[in-house]
Amino acid sequence: MQTALRMVGPYIIRRCETADLPTVMDINMLTLPEHYSDYFFESILSELPESFIVAELYSKVVGYIMCKIEFGFSNFRKLGFVKKGHVVSVAVLNEHRNQGLGNALMIEGINGVIARNTDEIYLEVRISNTAAVRMYERLGFQIKSRLRTYYRDGEDAYLMALEFA
Repeated sequence: MQTALRMVGPYIIRRCETADLPTVMDINMLTLPEHYSDYFFESILSELPESFIVAELYSKVVGYIMCKIEFGFSNFRKLGFVKKGHVVSVAVLNEHRNQGLGNALMIEGINGVIARNTDEIYLEVRISNTAAVRMYERLGFQIKSRLRTYYRDGEDAYLMALEFA
């Protein structure tokens, strides 16, 4: 049994375990149009377990966030190669939304990336997902650019980033 990182009402926010992956993959399939291979989920969990977080209610996983670490050009400085976190995927089952779970998952995912001494974190979000954009802005993320036809269905994305002090 894992230790809770935080509670959100009756929900437990904790690190993902290997046994959670089938449910996490089901949540991904049910809630997002972008899907990944089983191996991809497994590799993210093994590479950065401190930023692969789940939300659980009565022993049932209802949401997750998974992040990875990359090296690349900063989203904030004109010149500079940095170590940065990337929010690969975050999702909460529809019936558990608007409970603060997305915010809690984001905070714990960010904390895990910070623990790896990164300089910043970024994500891509559909421009039509205004609720998510607003939540990310409340967490301090800034829209850095618009990625034209980023998604397979042709929708644009915002690249949003947060620099750590």
